[in-house]
Amino acid sequence: MGTLKTLSMEWTGDSLKLIDQRKLPYVEEYVVCSTHEEVASAIKSMVIRGAPAIGAAAAFGYVLGAMRYTGGGLYEHMKKVKETLANTRPTAVNLFWALERMEKKFLSLDVNMDGLVEELEAEALEIAEEDIEKNKRIGELGSQLLPNNAVVITHCNAGALATVDYGTALGVIRYMHENGLGIKVYVDETRPYLQGARLTAWELVKLGIDVTLISDNMAGWVMKTKKIDAVIVGADRIAANGDVANKIGTYSLAVLAKKHGIPFYVAAPTSTVDLSTFTGAEIPIEERSHHEVTHCHTVKVAPDGVKVFNPAFDVTDNELVDAIITEKGIVRQPYYKNLRALLEG
Repeated sequence: MGTLKTLSMEWTGDSLKLIDQRKLPYVEEYVVCSTHEEVASAIKSMVIRGAPAIGAAAAFGYVLGAMRYTGGGLYEHMKKVKETLANTRPTAVNLFWALERMEKKFLSLDVNMDGLVEELEAEALEIAEEDIEKNKRIGELGSQLLPNNAVVITHCNAGALATVDYGTALGVIRYMHENGLGIKVYVDETRPYLQGARLTAWELVKLGIDVTLISDNMAGWVMKTKKIDAVIVGADRIAANGDVANKIGTYSLAVLAKKHGIPFYVAAPTSTVDLSTFTGAEIPIEERSHHEVTHCHTVKVAPDGVKVFNPAFDVTDNELVDAIITEKGIVRQPYYKNLRALLEG
């Protein structure tokens, strides 16, 4: 049995330990998942979040599903395992990409062979390890788009917590810092779930990176007054035409960046690109609990009976995106042509 230990997750060989991101930055606690149902619950309840991290967690959940098989129809059992994990979050395409890859591996194996679980575990570990290497490459390539001592704005959390390790958008920031290129970051709080305030700010402080926290509605004024060099964000799904689904508020940032002549960059692995989804209009947008809007954690901030709209994601039109940074290269317009060439080349 193999093992893996990073900031966001730990695979022990027979369980998956996930840092409970709902409780950060107050306490660092871990949720131990010993079954695929527990992994599914952790994904759905946002113990773990971020597209690449969700994909890797689901892959390990698939392994646990095989590990806990007790007899009967194995194919039907694994189909249900996949369905349980797939029905957790509808927007992040890495979830489905990882599960399809795990199922493909399962179907390629002799189900009677010794070591079925070990083969699936090896595939899940490979998915996780590949993610780390991809993120580091994204960081290196993305740094080429920024000047030394860059000042950037980011949104939500696209760091080590949102991936297996290192990060996508924060991977670029981290690479700049680690290589002495200089970087200063303004972080949106990212309402209503506060991933920027709770998670990104926490990561950057721990890394010793110059970070300033702002509320989401300050971003336009910061762009106007603070000489911002770029906006850089992650993604949960990128359509074939370059439309980008990301945490709610990303679209607003892109519009503001266009107004102020600031380049808007998206950093994501190629597994986040979904060529089967032609435009962003086809991407399912998850709507989450109204409690996230009416309350700040446990404190109620809205009147009884008020109507609430709480989409977890929005879609940024491709014409607002100056470049998409992947581990295979930096992609620019026309995205429909260049994304396909990158993935299929």
